[in-house]
Amino acid sequence: MKDIRSQFEKNGFVVLEDFFQPEEIDELKSCGEEFTTNLPPENERKVFSTIELQQSKDKYFLDSGNKISVFFEAEALDDNGKLKVHPRVSLNKVGHALHWLHPTFKKYTFDERVKEAAFQLDYQEPAICQSMYIYKNPGIGSEVIMHQDATYLYTEPVKLVGFWIALEDATQENGCLWIAPGSHKSGVHRRYVRNKDSESKELLVYDRAAPCYQLSNFRPVPVSKGTCILLHGQVVHFSHPNKNDKSRHAYTFHVIETQHTSYSKENWLQPPPGGFPKLYRN
Repeated sequence: MKDIRSQFEKNGFVVLEDFFQPEEIDELKSCGEEFTTNLPPENERKVFSTIELQQSKDKYFLDSGNKISVFFEAEALDDNGKLKVHPRVSLNKVGHALHWLHPTFKKYTFDERVKEAAFQLDYQEPAICQSMYIYKNPGIGSEVIMHQDATYLYTEPVKLVGFWIALEDATQENGCLWIAPGSHKSGVHRRYVRNKDSESKELLVYDRAAPCYQLSNFRPVPVSKGTCILLHGQVVHFSHPNKNDKSRHAYTFHVIETQHTSYSKENWLQPPPGGFPKLYRN
């Protein structure tokens, strides 16, 4: 892991194979599958989509930062919240405080290997701000649009890294990440912020339109189960919908620097009363 910083600074991402062992990955995955056996009642079921931002109008999304909240795939529910698919393949993701509120996810998020990676990337006092279990289910796992993580989790200066851990093999067929190498060097292209207009039903808004990115600048990054991809907060990435018959489960969380860095009060996600949990101290 010693030479990851130069590669990270050059490309905006690093692939770390065998970051976790197969039995550790299986433990995480079984916890993710457990969420599908205890779904919320029909009238409380919320859809997550990066294309249609109806969660902007939705306090459930805003309040999910310090909870374990369940989000469904758009194609999984009818208009009344009834399931159209098997519960096992109905969820888009679960987030955003798994790293703190769920003992298994907490154990692996604050693992020594995670601390070592953050240390190698020169994080002085890193904190975990959010975490998600992403299902990318077969047939209905939705597209994730081209974006930078710093759009949503902005700090000044920008010092943010995503840990994206494959709990199953991620292939081009089942919706692996596509990343634009070097795109982290072009600043933060837009921000997703709390709406200052108190009359508006939109609780969260983008501060400008999405840039047009050239698909030719991206390359697929298929990885095997147990791999961790480190993503710079400004590197542009996306994933295609999963039209395959295999799921593509992943566990992902984000680390920010807290030393000499300010976390934006405009971000959708705000720290809990005691602040975001520090990586090196837990």
